[in-house]
Amino acid sequence: MSLSKLHPVIELPLPATIRVDDAASSQAVKDDVVLLFDECATGLRRYLGSFGLGAEATEDVLQDVFLSLFRHLRLGRPRSNLKGWLFQVAHNLALKHRQKRLRRLQTESEWDAARAERVIDPAANPEERLAGDRRRQRLRSVLRAIPERDRQCLYLRAEGLCYRDIASTLGVSLGSVAKSLARAVTRLTNADTG
Repeated sequence: MSLSKLHPVIELPLPATIRVDDAASSQAVKDDVVLLFDECATGLRRYLGSFGLGAEATEDVLQDVFLSLFRHLRLGRPRSNLKGWLFQVAHNLALKHRQKRLRRLQTESEWDAARAERVIDPAANPEERLAGDRRRQRLRSVLRAIPERDRQCLYLRAEGLCYRDIASTLGVSLGSVAKSLARAVTRLTNADTG
């Protein structure tokens, strides 16, 4: 006796996962997705933003949400409470994105160009900075040891005054200004090279 004679053939509905490929149905799905995007995208963006996702990540997750909706509808799955479904999918995808970002941060830090510029000093490494600090201290001590008139002439010359104006300002001769500047520069040069 055959098995088919014992059990009658039962007609089962096609599973919801079978694709519907006709053009009219496909266009209807696209129209529904666009309509729901227009209705829900702003609220979804705000909700996704509450997860601390940046603007770019929020847009990526939002795109994934509506791609999931498109697949959901193309597969003929239930259409009840699609707005709630969208927010649930957005919630789950945002959590996944945030977890992935946290795992990535634990293994590698995000590149922050502004922070890198603050941290990395392209001008000098620690040894060069130490040498520069010592040089400045040495020159300051020599500058303090220079006689007052020589120091005044040096400061005025550093401000851009010519010899004649320095002599006039200090009430000394032009030759005296030249000698004072020569002595001050010689002392500073010796301290800098020595």
